[in-house]
Amino acid sequence: MLNWRNFSLQQVNTKEPGDWRVWDETDLEGTRSLMASIAGEAAKKQGREAFDNFFLALLIERHGGNRIPLNDNDKFISIAEACGLDPVRFKNDLQDPGILKIIENDHTEATEVHGAFGTPTFIFENGHSAYLKTFIPPESEADKTFEHFLGLFSDRSYIGEVKRPQPPWPKGAV
Repeated sequence: MLNWRNFSLQQVNTKEPGDWRVWDETDLEGTRSLMASIAGEAAKKQGREAFDNFFLALLIERHGGNRIPLNDNDKFISIAEACGLDPVRFKNDLQDPGILKIIENDHTEATEVHGAFGTPTFIFENGHSAYLKTFIPPESEADKTFEHFLGLFSDRSYIGEVKRPQPPWPKGAV
């Protein structure tokens, strides 16, 4: 089972952040994706199935061609309603300041405990972690591809990195 956690690319990619932390921002619309993390946590408050439905719909809206922005609560509310979430509860939970602490804790654990630097980083039950950069595989190969990934990285801590030479990366993939 996948347990989705928060990780901020904006935070990790900030040049010399000093004391700046994205989750301390007061202008959330000025962040790249913090509002999407907040929306995901708001969906989680309505249960695992609600979150799974919301998050899949959000991923499709973002990566399936529409490229919706990740800092627009109106978009998140529309997705939540389309997924059957309670819209009043969802809107209220978007304002919950405790969610920012969850995001901060998730990000800090990812970087300091598991060495995450990008997404998606998979953290396995045994504590091993692996970052995976891929294009979407053909649907007929998706399950098998993920099984191979799990088999290669979940228990084999001695595999440090697999990378295809560039450019172009990878030749013939798209």
